[in-house]
Amino acid sequence: MKQTNAGLIAALAAALIPFLPAHGAAQDTDAVIADALSAAPAGLAEHATVMDWEQNVLREGTNGWTCLPSPPDIASAPMCMDGAWMEWAHAWMTRSPVEVDRLGVSYMLQGDAGGSNIDPFAEGPTPDNEWVTEGPHLMVIVPNLEDLEGLPTDPHNGGPYVMWRGTPYAHIMIPID
Repeated sequence: MKQTNAGLIAALAAALIPFLPAHGAAQDTDAVIADALSAAPAGLAEHATVMDWEQNVLREGTNGWTCLPSPPDIASAPMCMDGAWMEWAHAWMTRSPVEVDRLGVSYMLQGDAGGSNIDPFAEGPTPDNEWVTEGPHLMVIVPNLEDLEGLPTDPHNGGPYVMWRGTPYAHIMIPID
């Protein structure tokens, strides 16, 4: 059964809270909104919902996109996700089965703080987990993981690559210069 967008937002935020460092002093709301919106192209961000890490909707949107600011204690890693990505992210954060039923897109135009290219649940770099910090990028999920066959997995190949191949959370990373 599909959840509503508001329900997905609340579930995603609730799932993310235990994985995030403790939140310090409250940030200025305008600064949090600006940070969240910096993850996506201006035309998309203009009408996106903005939510903070405490499950508060800071601004209602009208286009089905949800933007989150950089997580607490991470300098810059905001993201904007469509509905399919919100569902995917909830499944990933709760380590639940993921069912992608349509193409999904997520923007991280400020880059990220790093992650394993092979282990969806790695918490830090190790000698064997291919830790990569990506600059500005977008991410794409597809309903059929077989469609990812033939795409490279090397994050240093100069173009798109598949992250987390061989897992239900596999997706395409597309660096943007």
